[in-house]
Order: sequence, then structure tokens, then C-alpha cells
Amino acid sequence: MANTRRSTRISATIAHDENQVGTTARVTRAKSAAVEPSEQRVTVALASKPGALNTRKRSALGDVSNVHKEGGNGDSAKEKPALKIAKTATASNVKSRAREEAAAGLRSKKSATALEPAVRRKRAPLKVLDAVAVEQRANTKPASRVRARAPAVVEEKEDDEDAETNKENRDPNSSTQKTTVASSTTDDQEFVEAQEAPAAAEAEPDWDDLDAEEMDDPTMVAEYVNEIFDYMSELEVRTMPNARYMDEQTDLQWKMRDILVDWLVEVHVKFRLLPETLFLAVNIVDRFLSLRIVTLDKLQLVGITGMFIAAKYEEVFSPSINNFVYVADSGYTEEEILRAETFILQVINYDLSYPNPMNFLRRNSKADNYDIQTRTVAKYLMEIGLLDHRFLKYLPSHVAATAMYLARLILDRPAWDRNLVHYSGGYTEEKIMPVCNLMIDYLVQPVKHDAFFKKYAGKRFLKASILARQWGKRWVEEHPLPSDLEMSSNSEGAETEHGAEEET
Repeated sequence: MANTRRSTRISATIAHDENQVGTTARVTRAKSAAVEPSEQRVTVALASKPGALNTRKRSALGDVSNVHKEGGNGDSAKEKPALKIAKTATASNVKSRAREEAAAGLRSKKSATALEPAVRRKRAPLKVLDAVAVEQRANTKPASRVRARAPAVVEEKEDDEDAETNKENRDPNSSTQKTTVASSTTDDQEFVEAQEAPAAAEAEPDWDDLDAEEMDDPTMVAEYVNEIFDYMSELEVRTMPNARYMDEQTDLQWKMRDILVDWLVEVHVKFRLLPETLFLAVNIVDRFLSLRIVTLDKLQLVGITGMFIAAKYEEVFSPSINNFVYVADSGYTEEEILRAETFILQVINYDLSYPNPMNFLRRNSKADNYDIQTRTVAKYLMEIGLLDHRFLKYLPSHVAATAMYLARLILDRPAWDRNLVHYSGGYTEEKIMPVCNLMIDYLVQPVKHDAFFKKYAGKRFLKASILARQWGKRWVEEHPLPSDLEMSSNSEGAETEHGAEEET
């Protein structure tokens, strides 16, 4: 009985639920029945208006969207979904729209795939033409131009492998064209390799890259050292004085100039200045005398002012102007030195960027493994170019290379190798010998510049002046100097000065 009652309640509940569902369904259909006549009336009203639906064929007007419309029935059938867009979107509408978009994407992808072989068919002949053009240019243009073009053909071949496959299926001659491209590319590569083989052999340097060891040292600026010395090679030409400026001077002679420079060497030693200061001071004096005529009573003023300017430019702590007045024995006042400083700077156009031989000697010492003895003797030989006017026509780099060469010869060092040629600026023994003969000629002559000789006769400079002069006399006995060597004007009165050398 309990089970019968429970089944009766369950069946009644199910019936009650079904009645509710059925009632809800009947109300919905009633509402839809009430709405449908109004929509039908709207549809009929819109269809009755001539401007509401465009039933004409518009293919003649260029309207692509209506090309396939032929009748009013078809138009009204396709326009009914357009009118239902105003209704609230349902799940079925969203699914149908997603299916339509997916179908449209597949159609566009198929159309793109169908068009792709056609595009590649147009590009394929261009590749053959490029290969033929490269083959024709190989015999007329340098290897560098062919080298730049040949990889482009190979790269294009890799990019168009699919196009070649599609073309081979349709074109019976495609295999022949592919063989032509491959053969032409192989010929181009062989031609490039044949041209690069001698160039690679010639490009191998015959000197050691000593700057690579100092790439990690920021004080050596190894990354920019080549550009720096290339720029200095340009500056040394621009800052060269006139080697024959004494022909324009009316009151001066070369001996007076040499006496002035010897006195500047003495001042330089008293003030303990840098070697660059002395080289720049003498360069300022020579460049000024190349442009202006100076009387004899103003020659010392030009020299002391040149040293004053160079000390300001090169030194960290420059001597005061009172010190220069003192060493000049109060022959000139401070106002005269300051006015002379302004005038000299204006004449030389404020250009103090003179690359002195010390800069190039440091570069040469790299190839000499920074031998201190060779470098000290080379400093003495370089300063000979300051006192002897015959060296004015040679570049500072040339004088520095010759000083290094002769110092190694005096100290019995190995021969002038390829590293020294490279790091000296390309000066071979043939280029060095004319300047070297001038230095040896100065060494074998009696001492004419006492301050200069005493400076390098001390232990500080390893007695370089005494050592070099002794070696020069022995060398000349075995290797006489050429007869066409330019003689110095200071050879006059050599007998009177010979006693000073023996006493020293």
C-alpha cells in the first residue's frame, strides 16, 4: 500500500509538471501567434513600397553584389533573413553566423592557394634571368660585384623551391631551366673562389698584430690607435715649416738659429720640462720664422715666447712668466712676452697640434719590445734634428724611424724587420738611409752645441751622446759617407770647437 501511494504521488507530480510545461508552451505559441501577423504586415508593407527593396538588376551599374539576382521571388527569399536581423540574436543565429564566417575563411584560403602558383609562375623566369645576368657580368666586372650578387641567386632559389616543384608539374622544360640555374650558380661560385684565392694570399699581413694584446688595456686605446696615427700623419704634413725660410730672412743665418735652439735645450733642462714641450717650442719658432721676417734683437724673444706657449700647451704645471723673464736675463719684460705670445699665435693660426717625433718613437718602441737603451739613444738622435737645420725638410715620423734604426745599429740589435717597418709608418731601409747619413755626419763632426751634448752625456741618459759619437767615428772609418751628402753650414770653424769636445 505504501508503494502504491508513493507511485501515485510521483505520477501526480509528473503530471503536474507536464501540465505546467504544456501551459508554458501554449502561452508562448499564443504570443508568437499574436506577433506573427504584425510582422507579416510589416513585410507586406515594405514589399509594397518600390524603394524598400531594390529588385532591379544592377550588374550594368557595376554592383557586384546583385549580379546573380534574377527574379523578385529570389530577391524576396534572400531578403527575409535580412529583415530578421532586427530580432534578438539566438543561439541558432550565432551558430549559423559562425559557420558562415568559417566557410568564408575557407573559401578565401582556397582562393589564395589557387592564386599562389600563378604568382610564383610569374617570378620563376626572373630567377633564370638573374642567373644569366650574373654569368654575363662575371667576365666584365670585379669579383667583389659578383660576390655580392651570387648569394642572392642561391637565396632566391631556396625561397622558391615550392614554386619550382609546381612549375615542374606543369612545364616539361622546368627541369632544364633548373639545371641552367644550378650550373650558372656553380660557375659563379667557382669564379668567385678563383678570384678570392689570390686576393686572400695577398691580404695576409707579413707583420704581427701587436695591438691585439692590449685590447683590454683602456690606457693604450688599441681600438683607435690606427686611426689616431693616420690622423697624425696628416697633421705632420700640415705643420711642417719651410725648410728654406732663412733665404727670406735678412738679418739671420742658420748658425744663429742653431745657437737659439741650443739655448732652448738648456732652458728646457733647467725647468725639467717634457720632451714634447721642446719639440713644440722649436716647431713654433720655425713656423713663425717661415711666415715673418725677424730682426736679430728679437730672435731670442721669439724663442722664449715659443717655449712659453709650448709649456702652457704640453705641461701640467707650466712655469710662470717670471721664470721665463729670469732665464732671458731680463732682456724682455712681461708685457713684451705677452704681446709676442698673442702675435705668434695669430701668425700660426693658433694651430698647436704638432705631432712631434716622440709620438712616433713610442709607436716604434712597440715593435722593439720597449727596449729602454734603444729608446734613450734614439731620443738623443731625434733631438739632433732640432739643432741641425738640414732635418727641417723631413717629416717627424721619418726622423723618429731613422733614430730608432740608427740606435739599434749602434747597440748591435737585430736587423730592421717587417714589424719595425710597419709600426714606423712604412719606412724601409732604403727610405731611412738618407736621413741616417745626415745623423752620422753630425756625430762625426766636432761638438757644436754644448748644452745639447752635456744633456745626454750624463748617467740619466746612459751617456748616449758619448756612446753615439764614439760609434760614429768607428763606423765612418769602415763605411765612408756618400760624397753627395749635404754639408752643414756649421762645419765652419770646426777646428776652434774641436778642443771643447776633447775636454768634455
